[in-house]
Amino acid sequence: MNRPSVGDLWGGLAAMLVALPSAIAFGVTIFSPLGGTYPAYGALAGIMGVTALGIVASALGGTNRLITAPCAPAVAVLSGFATNFMHDGASPESVLLLLTAIALLSSILQIGYGVVGIGRLIKYMPFPVVSGYLTGVGLIIIGSQIPKFLGTPSDLSLWPSIRTPTSWQWQGVVVGCVTAAVMLGAPKLTTRVPAAILALFSGILTYFGLSLIDETLLVVEGNRLIVGPMVTGAGNGGDFLSGLLARFHEMRAFDSAALKLLVVPALTLSVLLSIDTLKTCVVLDAMTRSRHNSNRELIGQGLGNLASALIGGVPGAGQMGATMVNLSSGGLSRFSGIFEGVLALATFLLLGKFMSWIPIGALAAILIIVGARMIDRNALMLFKSRQTIFDFFVILAVVVVALFVGLIPASGTGIVLAILLFTREQLKGSVLRRKITGSESFSRRPRPEGHVDILRAQGAQTVILELQGSLFFGTADQLYNILEPEIKSRKYVILDMHRVQTIDFTVAHVLEQFRDAMAEKNGFLVYSRLPTNLPSGRNLDQYVDKTGIAPYKSAARVFDDLDEAKAWIENRILKEAAGTLKAARDRDDPETPLELEELDIFKGRKKETLDTLNAYLVKAHYPAGTKLFSRGDAGSELFFVRKGLVVLLLPIEGNRTRRINTCGRGSFFGEAGFLENKEHTTDAIAASDVEVFILSRANLDEFSEKHKKAGLNLMAGLASIVANRVRVLTNELLSTEA
Repeated sequence: MNRPSVGDLWGGLAAMLVALPSAIAFGVTIFSPLGGTYPAYGALAGIMGVTALGIVASALGGTNRLITAPCAPAVAVLSGFATNFMHDGASPESVLLLLTAIALLSSILQIGYGVVGIGRLIKYMPFPVVSGYLTGVGLIIIGSQIPKFLGTPSDLSLWPSIRTPTSWQWQGVVVGCVTAAVMLGAPKLTTRVPAAILALFSGILTYFGLSLIDETLLVVEGNRLIVGPMVTGAGNGGDFLSGLLARFHEMRAFDSAALKLLVVPALTLSVLLSIDTLKTCVVLDAMTRSRHNSNRELIGQGLGNLASALIGGVPGAGQMGATMVNLSSGGLSRFSGIFEGVLALATFLLLGKFMSWIPIGALAAILIIVGARMIDRNALMLFKSRQTIFDFFVILAVVVVALFVGLIPASGTGIVLAILLFTREQLKGSVLRRKITGSESFSRRPRPEGHVDILRAQGAQTVILELQGSLFFGTADQLYNILEPEIKSRKYVILDMHRVQTIDFTVAHVLEQFRDAMAEKNGFLVYSRLPTNLPSGRNLDQYVDKTGIAPYKSAARVFDDLDEAKAWIENRILKEAAGTLKAARDRDDPETPLELEELDIFKGRKKETLDTLNAYLVKAHYPAGTKLFSRGDAGSELFFVRKGLVVLLLPIEGNRTRRINTCGRGSFFGEAGFLENKEHTTDAIAASDVEVFILSRANLDEFSEKHKKAGLNLMAGLASIVANRVRVLTNELLSTEA
């Protein structure tokens, strides 16, 4: 851990001033349904939460500048749980015990999320789900605070409180209105002091100002407009420590039936706190150009919440508002969060007696504004566009389920709807990017004119289908409809897969069916350019092998390169057409090396000129597998292939290569370095036993000095062939992008 700085101290102080009033309000809200003096206990629990979370989560979480404190999702889950159980007739002591158990179980779940690595997944929750649940939490908080704002008895819920104005206490309403006005207006006047602090002090001053008119406001006993005395154990007497120890002693008597009641709220709380924290971390990363460790942060947050539960505090998460205040006030490291926790405890020890006079209406007003700010108003804009209206309905569904069912079902609903929307978008796109026949696209392997004529005539036997996107159960039917007519009418079907993002088992089964159909007609289903490193981390080449889509000696073939696949099919077509090639000389694998006059570039030249040029050439033999040159080697030599095949490869990332060309008998290579007198741009590997003529640039220059016309003709012929190659490559690229 880095050493603390002055900026960390000031940042921690500013963050504490923001977090403490909200934490007190959160604690009061959670424990108010229990009645009696439990609201005062809640205020103390909020302070204990700020202290434990600030110190432990900051020290162990590892995200610099992150401020952890009690938060709104904890209020929404725990206050709702407490209210429901009190309405069912449970005793305040038993509900308090259950609240502590939920906090403990939730913290253990958070630690578990970090240990097993779920942190990376939680932060990728779809934004409509996050927006909907934040809006739902905000509305829940507002609904829970309106009765407190009106000063109604704690046994009245939202709608009964609104419908019975006779139960309102005008003093509490006035205090709340003043607090809300200052909370909203303070940022327009000053940003040096947090608005929540100014609002809270304004509410306290208003309360004591009203006491000049109504002296009963100065009575602590039975006064439901203020927090009340802080020191309380079980809510109705006793000290804090003894009450806490008694609660843990009673917790040992929990049976399995009681634990089942805690699973759903604890799971809900742990997920919401984790999302709240990681959302804040992502924003902090963007602002500070840093990168947090999601799983480590969840472990730290879980340990912080565990410490908070052990000392009777309110659970919490990384808080956006307090974190931004810390950042703007000079916080640099985790020490700013630790200082925030220590200063919160010091504030309580110094000012604890005065905190009992904090008006409930002031805290309610602060929380109502906090809840209102959590509502995503921008979501309404999604309703105006046909392209985003479905996202709006996802958000609306999450909000409705959150309000009337629960927060975890709301998150689940949102995720399911988001998945359906994603599937719908995938179905709208075509998995076929490009279709081209064998008569339109040929391999780069040089062929004699007779062979080319045959390949053009037989080109309809072959089709190349460039697939794209996700091949999964949702697009399986579309893929079937694309392949079915091709399988019926073609002998060779090439599936170019380099733009495919994923394949699932449903599509694998479809491909197996078509492979078997091709086998029945002695055809082949050919896969080329299977991605080895998809965004998901999957190796598609390995997946095809493991699923048995292309087993050994079947009607399926797999090639790393599209050009290899085309060359393999062309060779089969030419072999089948061997009877019509009697007039053509097979130049792909002859037994006799070509002589100089037999090379296309030298055809028609005078014998005397060729005999003279022959003296400037070097004959060389390379066994199969030999590297003739590497990329970056000096490139002042031109190679004419007399016999065999040479493959030109371009090295790419790692140990991978990409095939650029295949040079057969009668062709040449090395022209780029030869013409520019620079280094070679590819590797050249002998694919079989190779014999070549080698012409160096120096020898050509010497030959051209003595035979200027012959030298010019040689360069012109070379340039013409190179230009034709570029033209063919350009046409291929254009067809690829079509």
